[in-house]
Amino acid sequence: MAFVQFSKVSLAFGNRDILDSVSLNLASGTKAALAGANGSGKSTLMKVFAGTVQPDSGERAMQKGTRVSYLPQSGIVHSGRSLMDEADTAFAYGRELSERLEALGDELAKTSGDDPKTARLVEEHHEAQTALEESGWHRRRALAEQTLMGLGFEKSDFDRPVGEFSGGWQMRVALAKILLERPDILLLDEPTNYLDIEARSWLETWLREFTGGFLIVSHDRYFLDVTVKEVYELFGGSITRYAGTYTNYERVRAVELESLIKRFEEQQDEIAKTEDFIRRFRYNASKAAMVQDRIKRLEKLERIEIPESLKKIHFRFPPAPHTGRLVVTTAGLTKRYGDRTVIENLELVLEKEERLVVVGRNGAGKSTLLRMLAGEDSAYNGTVTLGAGVLPGYFSQDNAELLTGSERIIDFLEAEAPNDLIPKLRDMLAAFLFRGDDIYKQINVLSGGEKSRLALLRLLLKPINLLILDEPTNHLDLHSKDVLLDALSSFGGTVIFVSHDRGFIEGLATRVLELTAPGGGIASRVRNFPGDYRYYTERLEREAAEAAGAVSPTGPGGGEGRKETASASRPSSYEEEKRLKAERRKLEREESRLLEEIDRAETAMKDLHAALSDPAVYSDAGKSRGVQNQLHELEGLVRELSAQWEEITLQLEEKT
Repeated sequence: MAFVQFSKVSLAFGNRDILDSVSLNLASGTKAALAGANGSGKSTLMKVFAGTVQPDSGERAMQKGTRVSYLPQSGIVHSGRSLMDEADTAFAYGRELSERLEALGDELAKTSGDDPKTARLVEEHHEAQTALEESGWHRRRALAEQTLMGLGFEKSDFDRPVGEFSGGWQMRVALAKILLERPDILLLDEPTNYLDIEARSWLETWLREFTGGFLIVSHDRYFLDVTVKEVYELFGGSITRYAGTYTNYERVRAVELESLIKRFEEQQDEIAKTEDFIRRFRYNASKAAMVQDRIKRLEKLERIEIPESLKKIHFRFPPAPHTGRLVVTTAGLTKRYGDRTVIENLELVLEKEERLVVVGRNGAGKSTLLRMLAGEDSAYNGTVTLGAGVLPGYFSQDNAELLTGSERIIDFLEAEAPNDLIPKLRDMLAAFLFRGDDIYKQINVLSGGEKSRLALLRLLLKPINLLILDEPTNHLDLHSKDVLLDALSSFGGTVIFVSHDRGFIEGLATRVLELTAPGGGIASRVRNFPGDYRYYTERLEREAAEAAGAVSPTGPGGGEGRKETASASRPSSYEEEKRLKAERRKLEREESRLLEEIDRAETAMKDLHAALSDPAVYSDAGKSRGVQNQLHELEGLVRELSAQWEEITLQLEEKT
């Protein structure tokens, strides 16, 4: 079986340990996520696994013949070929095998049946032939087309010079090539950053069917939940494995964090008392030995740290100014670029406190629509009318790039924030990944991603009642997305947004507007779905089934009949979701109870182990035997409780 293995690998940058005696094995069939706070070293670990960065110590071993492919977060640019020719370079392994087969055939033609080399050559020829068939070499054109189109390219793109594509599309080309290589081990660092929902869904299916192993870093919880079976967390230079989905990892980690916080607070209290003793008696000669003893203890103390990514941060928007019931109304809204119609005759009425997500493939006009609604683009036909008292706020990646100046981040936001939010700014900055000394950076030295996060946070501080957000979750990690989602869910105004993060959409949207771009004989189209994202996907699945003839439409031509059937299905879908939520809450309560019992039993076991080291106990056979019997009973109880907890965890995964 193909594998790559770490054994006690360590790597430090200056005085900071990135990897501290890490051991990890990736093999065919591994489906794992790599988790950890920003800056914990996830990308570095990927590079060490890929062999592009050498560790300071330890071993990296590979099964002979194992092929490893690595996709970094960014920075890959292609040029000098057409898109299809560039994709064809991914089949270099197949090309080598083909040449090897030809060479082996020539050698076999020169040997006789009784030649000792013949058997070896025949075996090598068979192995190379099998590997060539598995590489997809003979189907490379079809595989390349399928992969490129799955990732969002059109057939009309195949002959375009690859250098014409923008940075995000360049990374899609790189991802396509990695997938076409079909290595034994895939290392993917943020592969979903540049993918829309359709491309992400295609990649999810590809990874589920992939027979090799993979390790993924991603900030898309839904994507991870449907692709991985285990999670490795990198924290403080060490790796910890968690079985199950990413959501299960977060649930287990949250319980661990409660215990960690308790021990952290106890340690901080002890440190404070020790430091107070040292301050009070530092110059007291009679207590000099005691002071020195406490100083040494502090120096040797192994400090408990709380993972930044797991700290709970909440914030609320400033109160949204009052508006009337109607927030946005459009009539005959049409947008054209030359002869190309992007949006045609859009009729939209958006009411107060709705959360509208705009969906559609790349090029369907999502960002264009948001710019028109925000007043950033006035070159259109038709009308956009804002209701009485509506104060819009608009966020996009392009607007974020306009931030400039020599002000420090903290000073810039303090000047913008309402007075009651100023004391919370540091926590809010931390939630948007500005931590420690980052808050003192000048705006003009920030990267594109940092400017994007700052622009979004700046917008959220303003007293507005209509938020128009174009890809607000780009450049945010999972924790930051959760903070943003929590704040938007409790926002008292109206939200219109575009996002490619399905988990974020499902958590926020109350209504879906689908845009279909013209092309392939299809006119531009707008469809309104008055329900959440799950209702929208159920409608699409039903329509696809009807189109395939699997389900008969209930009305003439399948038009109004479909609408009635889909609407009628909503109550049952709602009731089913309500029932599942109730079952999940019951299971979660039982899970918490079991974990508390396990914790109490393990604490009692620690006390008994301590008692066994007491001379008054271990020197008395009767007492020692009694303690050991109690230990044996507790060990059995912990095993039983742990088995029950694992069963509950599995049930929770099934209902997630």
